[in-house]
Amino acid sequence: MIPGYFDGMAENRASGYGEGVRGESGYPEGVPCWMDAQLPDVEAGKRFYGDLFGWTFEEAPGGSVWALHQGAPVAALARKLDGRLPTVWTVYFATPDAEALAERIRRAGGQVVIPPTPVGELGTAALVTDPEGAVFALWQPGSHPGFGRRHEPGTFAWAELYTRDTEAANAFYGELFHEALFGPDAEPDFGRAPVSDVFPAEMPPHFLVHFGVEDCDTALAEVNRLGGRVQAPPFDTSYGTVAVVTDDQGASFALLQR
Repeated sequence: MIPGYFDGMAENRASGYGEGVRGESGYPEGVPCWMDAQLPDVEAGKRFYGDLFGWTFEEAPGGSVWALHQGAPVAALARKLDGRLPTVWTVYFATPDAEALAERIRRAGGQVVIPPTPVGELGTAALVTDPEGAVFALWQPGSHPGFGRRHEPGTFAWAELYTRDTEAANAFYGELFHEALFGPDAEPDFGRAPVSDVFPAEMPPHFLVHFGVEDCDTALAEVNRLGGRVQAPPFDTSYGTVAVVTDDQGASFALLQR
């Protein structure tokens, strides 16, 4: 187990985390349902994202916090306990059975980095990769189903997989999350695109979480004011206008104006 990756979430059990969402139904398998950031400095993260998105925060043992938007949980910020770990946002995909899904990922050519791990009463988490090495997480809900709010300014809006082989990625995720992507009630929250569309060709395949904003240009100005930087200026996509940025500690994310 990577030191500290899920430690803060496990310790949150003692603080009653998840009580406010206990009893709500979880998300269907394959739907992005949560995200967290591993940061060197959680207090700096609170200042940056609090100013950028208007988040408030609830403290938890272990240096972790939950970010709240209008009182509902929308993300977690956790202190990176090992400097060798990346400063990064990670997207979690819902599943009713993390063990079974992790085994399907392994059989399909992916890797299980951290096997399914109970996180107190909140649920079970795992960290995995697809066959090209793009990292994502799995979430089997207990008392915490995931996002309390999404698809609005200041909350999760989209996840884009930047990959070197979109056909292989479509085959892998299409098999893994078929109902979420192609089922009769599907409302996909993530897409696939070539790395070279936005990033240098040598950039490794990765997921990029997108936060909703009312106005991309205004949000970019705020990112710059807070010490972040622009990686890719606004460009048009099928799902809205996107800009790619980093926070003041180097974690990349995107802004999405629908």
